[in-house]
Amino acid sequence: MNVMVKKEWIEKGCVDEPVDEALDLKAEIRKLCKEKDAIILAHYYTVGEIQDIADFVGDSLALARKAAETDAQVMVMCGVHFMAETCKLLSPDKTVICPDLKAGCSLADSCKAEDLIKYKEEHPGYKVVSYVNTTAAVKALTDCVVTSGNAKKVIDSFPQDEKIIFGPDYNLGNYINSVTGRNMLLWNGGCHVHEKFSVEAIVKLKQKHPEAVVMAHLECKAPVLAVADVKGSTATMLHYAQEHPEIKEYIIATEAGILHELERNCPNVIFYPVPPEVSEGGVGCSCNECEYMKMNTLKKIYNALKFGWPTVEVAPEIAKKAVKPIEKMLSLS
Repeated sequence: MNVMVKKEWIEKGCVDEPVDEALDLKAEIRKLCKEKDAIILAHYYTVGEIQDIADFVGDSLALARKAAETDAQVMVMCGVHFMAETCKLLSPDKTVICPDLKAGCSLADSCKAEDLIKYKEEHPGYKVVSYVNTTAAVKALTDCVVTSGNAKKVIDSFPQDEKIIFGPDYNLGNYINSVTGRNMLLWNGGCHVHEKFSVEAIVKLKQKHPEAVVMAHLECKAPVLAVADVKGSTATMLHYAQEHPEIKEYIIATEAGILHELERNCPNVIFYPVPPEVSEGGVGCSCNECEYMKMNTLKKIYNALKFGWPTVEVAPEIAKKAVKPIEKMLSLS
C-alpha cells in the first residue's frame, strides 16, 4: 500500500480526495498506468467513458483471465467487488485495485457462505456448481464454477444422474435445467437488474420495431427468455451482432452498459434497451442500469491509481480452495 489509508476513505470504501477539475482524467489515468505498470479492466456494464480508457473490456471471468496473462503488476478492476476477488484468485502475486469497495452485487449477496454451508449439510451427496458471480468464500465451498456462456457445457459434462446444487442465480439454473433435462436444486438468488425486465416491455418495443431481433441475458426470468430470439451472455450478444451484419435492429434485455460496446463494434446497427418495469410511483426510465457498476468513475480510478488503494485481498485459506472450482471449469470448458 502506497499511503496511510485515511479513516474517512475506509468508511466510504474509496479514495475521496478532491481532483483538479482542469485535469484531463483520461490522459492522467493512462499516464499513471504507465508509471505504475498497471492495466484497466472494464466490465461491459460500466459507463462508456471508462470502457474507452480500458486496456480490456469484457465480462468478469474473461477479464480476470486476460489480466493474469499480462505482465502488468497492478490491475484496476472496474466492475464490482467479487470480480476484483476473482482477479486476485487468478493473479495472487499481483496488486488488485477496486475503485470502490462498496460496489457490490445483488446476485453475489443473495448467497452467503454460511447459508451455503448449512444448505450443503441439508443435502449430503450433492455437488455444488456456482455461477462465477459469487464471492470467493462461496467459490471455496463449490465443486465447479460456471459462466453464463459455458454453463450448459459444464453441466453436460457431469453424469446425468449427478445430484447438483446450482446457485445462486435461479433464472440461469432454471434455463440450464430446461435445456439439459436436469433437475438441479436451484438456489433462490437473482440479479436485481435482470429481474426487472418484463415481457410486456419487450412486446411494446417489438410492436414499434417489428424487424428487431430480441436478445436476452440468461439471468432474465423464464418468460422473458421465452420471447427472446437470442439467449446468452453479454459476450454472446456482442458476437452475435458482429456475426450478423445483415440485422440492423436489436432489442437488448441486459444491463444498458453493454450498448456502448455493441454500438462501437456495430456502428450501423440500432440497439434498443429494454426498460425496467414501471416503478411503484408510475415513472419508468428508458434503460435498466446497475447502480453498483455505475459507482466506478474516472475520479475514483484516478485516485485509486494515484494512492494505490483500495486493494482487494483474499485470505490464503479461502483462496486455495476458491481457485480449484475455477480450474475445474476451465478444464471442462
